Amino acid sequence: MSGLFIKKKSGVTPRRRRAEGNDAEATSQKKKKPKDTHLREEIESDSDTEIAPARTKPRQDEEDLDETAQEKKLRLAKEYLKQLQQQEEEQKEDEDQDTIANRLQEDVLEQRGRLQRPLAKELLPPEPSEIRLLRGHQGPITCLVISPDDSYLFSGSKDCSIIKWSVSDGKKIHKIPGGRKGTESTHVGHTGHVLCMALSSDGKYLASGDRNKLIFIWDPVTCQNLHKFQGHRDAVSGLSFQKGTHQLFSVSHDRSVKVWNVEENAYIETLFGHQDAITGLDSLSRERCVTVGGRDGTMRIWKIAEETQLVFSGHEGSIDCVRLINEEHIVTGADDGSLALWTVGKKKPLTQMKCAHGSHGDAGLEQPYWISSIAAALNSDVVASGSHDGFVHVWRCGEGFRSLSPLFTVPVVGFVNSLQFSSSANFLVAGVGQEHRLGRWWRKKEAKNALCIIPFKRTLVLGS
Repeated sequence: MSGLFIKKKSGVTPRRRRAEGNDAEATSQKKKKPKDTHLREEIESDSDTEIAPARTKPRQDEEDLDETAQEKKLRLAKEYLKQLQQQEEEQKEDEDQDTIANRLQEDVLEQRGRLQRPLAKELLPPEPSEIRLLRGHQGPITCLVISPDDSYLFSGSKDCSIIKWSVSDGKKIHKIPGGRKGTESTHVGHTGHVLCMALSSDGKYLASGDRNKLIFIWDPVTCQNLHKFQGHRDAVSGLSFQKGTHQLFSVSHDRSVKVWNVEENAYIETLFGHQDAITGLDSLSRERCVTVGGRDGTMRIWKIAEETQLVFSGHEGSIDCVRLINEEHIVTGADDGSLALWTVGKKKPLTQMKCAHGSHGDAGLEQPYWISSIAAALNSDVVASGSHDGFVHVWRCGEGFRSLSPLFTVPVVGFVNSLQFSSSANFLVAGVGQEHRLGRWWRKKEAKNALCIIPFKRTLVLGS
């Protein structure tokens, strides 16, 4: 029995030892395992950093796959529009530079009097039914001005009132009523015939002159009175603002020319030289004005800074109206029925059209129709004239302003006392009355005291 027990003992012990050995190996492996895992983590982390860039591509591919065909089209369209916008902005910058350069060149040519728009070959007469009649004054219309943007106009009359009109629909915007004689101390406005008007080139000031020797300054927007100039000793017959400034020129039947600063409500100086009542005045951007002296038969250019004047003569009768075509050329009209073109460098007319509106009266006693008003499309070859023969005549100036030839006529009944082209030369406005603006020598009862807006048609010219 004991032998059996010994064998069992001897048999069990090695197993335990092996088990103990295995346990020891296991514990040693357990102790070593953290090192191995740590190493593995380091290796894995290193491998991750090396492979990371390569993993981004599948993500981008996944994003591309996620983008639908519609979304792709939208994205490409947006990119294309952005490119077009950039191209347009670049092109616009180039065009703006070209526009500025062209504008500067035009300004230089305008100052020298060499800017000329060939307008005559484009203009066509309107149909009589296209002429619009604006009625609102009780007396003959004596003067008018058009705003720089051609959107509205003002008219003055022998009824002492001023009316502001809308050009687009012909409606009255505002009326400055006239006052009766003897109410000068209480009435704000004219109490005598309104004979002349002028509007500054920026549209900030409106000036009007009357037979009572007064000049009123108005706000063209509100039609409120801003100031009143006194100083002339007879009727104020002409007004004109120097272009680009608020310097105002005025002329009167007292034979004087006065200069005013409207912005500062100040009188500057008086110029003398004419030997008879001054009947017309005009000016542009240079510091000078041109006047006509009625029966003294002269036209004068006044150089304000130099305090000098140039005297021109050529008409046989009273010179009643004058307009600058550009800084170097002038057109005048007289009661002998003649029109004349002038240049500032020559004391005699370049050309003269006698009996421009024909004549009237019995055989052997014919008299020419007086030229009562003229207008010039600025820096162009087109002028217009008015009388009381029933027509407004439109004329073409020849090369070098050495000739005048008729373009067409527009039927207008009555005394055409005032004419003005719009800035765009798309229409002409005539102020018409039953009487001449300066007197009552004749009366046309069939005429209407009204404004006539005469629109022009344009023909396309090759190369224009």
